[in-house]
Amino acid sequence: MRRAVEAGVDTIEHGYGGTPAIFAAMASKGIALCATLAAADASARYRGWNGAEPAPAAVRASRESFRRALGAGVPICMGGDVGVFAHGTNVRELELMVAAGMTPSQALVAATAGNARWMRIGDRLGSVRPGMLADLVAVAGDPTTDVAALRAVRLVLKNGELVAR
Repeated sequence: MRRAVEAGVDTIEHGYGGTPAIFAAMASKGIALCATLAAADASARYRGWNGAEPAPAAVRASRESFRRALGAGVPICMGGDVGVFAHGTNVRELELMVAAGMTPSQALVAATAGNARWMRIGDRLGSVRPGMLADLVAVAGDPTTDVAALRAVRLVLKNGELVAR
């Protein structure tokens, strides 16, 4: 991680082994962490973990790394190592981000405007305002208070066109 930070990367995935000094450097340079908490969670479940505490060492290390980065002010984006768990279930990453210390609103920003920023498409996606692509979902419930509401998608718009109801 230290070498990647020194090289000036945009993001660090996983963040395993991050130290306070590394996270401080990431924060000062604006390097985001994409923690992939759901990947560690899913891998542990494949090995027989049932979700009960205490969690396996790899899950605990992933959570702690995320908490340290968050506490250091590291920008957070959202990803989940697609393929480690089923496509379409990436809400689990947001749920784990919240369980590890983010507010639901912070997790939503990380997954939308944050990801758009790190992918350099923030001028088109990631927020709702005039001139942006209208890629939107409507859900039952309020994801700003409970990100699990994102599991109940009621409507999908892509570029303003209805694609799913």
